[in-house]
Amino acid sequence: MTGTDPTSPRISAEEPRIPADDPRISGEDPRIPAEAPRMAADDTTLCLLSTSDLAGIEISPADVLATVEDAYRTLAAGRSDNPRKLTVKPADGHSVAYAMLGRDGSRDVVAVKTSYKHGLAKGRDDQHYYTALTLYDDVTGLPVAMMDCGRVGSLRTPAVSALLARELATPGARAALVIGTGTQGRLALPFLLTALPGLERLMLFGTHPAGIEAVRASLRAHAPGRDVEVVADVRAAAAEADVVVATAGAHTPAAVAAGDLAPGTLAVLVGHGLAPSTLHRADRVVATSEAQMSVTGTDMADADGKLPPVDAEFPAVLAGAAAGRTAPEERIFAYNSGLVVTDIALGHHFARLALERGLGTRVALWR
Repeated sequence: MTGTDPTSPRISAEEPRIPADDPRISGEDPRIPAEAPRMAADDTTLCLLSTSDLAGIEISPADVLATVEDAYRTLAAGRSDNPRKLTVKPADGHSVAYAMLGRDGSRDVVAVKTSYKHGLAKGRDDQHYYTALTLYDDVTGLPVAMMDCGRVGSLRTPAVSALLARELATPGARAALVIGTGTQGRLALPFLLTALPGLERLMLFGTHPAGIEAVRASLRAHAPGRDVEVVADVRAAAAEADVVVATAGAHTPAAVAAGDLAPGTLAVLVGHGLAPSTLHRADRVVATSEAQMSVTGTDMADADGKLPPVDAEFPAVLAGAAAGRTAPEERIFAYNSGLVVTDIALGHHFARLALERGLGTRVALWR
């Protein structure tokens, strides 16, 4: 897959850097907390944060989980806005584009995220994918940064899956199965172990040797001494799992059905790997957003093109305003569709860390 060109010019000595005493970093303005990357009152330059700028910023799964959870709770409290995403897809289905606007009431940040993927019928390495997030400070009315949103999304999604597992898994869950070895599959287990440290058996179904090894490497980096059990029969493995997280691509041979799941199993859909029956025959359905599920979850519709109603939305479950699991033996289907408020929260966190390090290129876009 191709996206931002890693060979594009980086900051040179001649390019303007963000000074260390910039009020959006130092917090010298007494009205502004030190942690908020605010801009000077007359500074309308835009800070561009590239893929390579963000790649070196370390952030732990626990920090990501806390940031994403806070975004959900703020949304549930009615302090944030997360309108339904807009989608454009040509008739032949060769590409898809999304646009998402939102406001984070905890951080007073407004942002727009765009996502474009080309070559949907091709393999991952032959596709083109670009995603960007532009953040605006809703206190000063000035831009904070425009950034590649690839890393933000790659961390936000497994964090949401882990939070879903923490809140919805049957009590005493001990076994987890991850389907897929792409970006989401590689990060799923570290986040699951952070949210559910009692997991004892970790299983993986994948068809790409390099991806399987990448999953193992990611797990060992997070939890030295732990390894994953690679399974050949995904349906048999699903029957032994308390939590199933399906992250595979569209061409996966995996199609775990409702009948494969034992009572009490939580099935989380991120990408592909679950048959529609896991949704339609679930005892309970939870979605990060029912409106978004109706847009991006159409491949799980029944023969009449319909999706079942959602029993609860996850932000309300986290906030205690709606029930998640109501009985240990319930089979729960959880739909993980990213909400832009979580991208805003995590993107803002990355922007703050990047600005503190003087990263980014300043562009006088509006001058």
